[in-house]
Amino acid sequence: MKKLGFVTPWYGENIPGGAEAELRGLVTNLTARGVELEVLTTCVEKFTADWNKDFYKPGAGMVGTVPVRRFRVRKRDTAAFDAVNYKLMHDRKVTPEEEEIYIREMVNSPELYEYMKAHKDEYRLFVFIPYMFGTTYYGIQSCPEKSVMIPCFHDEAYIYLDIFREMFQKLRGVIYLAEPEMKLANKVFHFENTEQAALGAGVDSGFEFQADRFRTKYHIKEPFILYAGRKDAGKNIHALLRYFEVYKSRHVESTMKLVLIGGGSVDVPKSVKADVVDLGFVDRQDKYDAYSAATVMCQPSFHESFSIVIMESWLCERPVLVHEKCEVTKDFAKKTNGGLYFSDYWTFEGCIEYFEQHPETAGEMGRNGKRFVEENFTWDVICERYMDFFTQLSGE
Repeated sequence: MKKLGFVTPWYGENIPGGAEAELRGLVTNLTARGVELEVLTTCVEKFTADWNKDFYKPGAGMVGTVPVRRFRVRKRDTAAFDAVNYKLMHDRKVTPEEEEIYIREMVNSPELYEYMKAHKDEYRLFVFIPYMFGTTYYGIQSCPEKSVMIPCFHDEAYIYLDIFREMFQKLRGVIYLAEPEMKLANKVFHFENTEQAALGAGVDSGFEFQADRFRTKYHIKEPFILYAGRKDAGKNIHALLRYFEVYKSRHVESTMKLVLIGGGSVDVPKSVKADVVDLGFVDRQDKYDAYSAATVMCQPSFHESFSIVIMESWLCERPVLVHEKCEVTKDFAKKTNGGLYFSDYWTFEGCIEYFEQHPETAGEMGRNGKRFVEENFTWDVICERYMDFFTQLSGE
């Protein structure tokens, strides 16, 4: 049987990012189940590294138990790319010429694309993740009839680029992480001749957690809202901080704290500095213990195609609070009765008050979410779904 080729701009054991974590978990678990595969990627270290620099040596090797083949990157015009990307990040219209600059001057490896063309008969399918990078756009052109994409779509400027609309309609298949993502994609693209499926994403499960252990280790006795993830504007963390500041000003007797875990940095309003605890990166066990100790885990982002942190919070039997504008996370909260969602400060305040005043219901919400994750997103379930879909597409 031919192997599967997973194509991504960078790959490594400790690279942060949702798409990166999803791919890492998927290929590791498929390999453990005897599936023959290989990751095809560039020599770039990670998203935040220099896309002109080959950090790794080119060639075949292993990352843990996963075979990985790396290719040198092409030098790019960083200034030209940044000018177009700035417009896209601020929802400004770009010209067809600027779209070409965007895709041409981002991370790319012509050696990778040539390898795919020359060796396509050795692979049953090429699986690309995520959608907005040169490795996906040009890689699909190398072998569209064998190309499957896990796009990780969000409702953002990039998804509406005409160059993507033209290329993605040549795909053999598309895998979505959630049903709202699939609905969004079919509003933008015409996939009449492309097989599609909302298969979800895998989540590590079966771990243990202890709330008291977290509280003792980090000296946090008070109730707290937990934020887990990158501390950057794209995750809407600044809105969470503003809302928490207003909440504390309106509830002067409240002992509620806000605990942040994850990479990056953010300016905390002076008035709540004593009540915001930024732990930065913590190890995996501390993360699980933090979920279990929290009053609620808040995911304020508008742009999620799945959300591992929501699933992890539920596995630790705690409810979630998400933003109404994120169709994916709102759908999960409604479908499971595992959390609430807010649209502005006043609904945020109402949700926090509800969780504080109804601890038994909050615990029940967390357990509802746990059952949902265990039934739908454990690795045994996900690997079977993905392999069934790959078999359907390839006939092998």
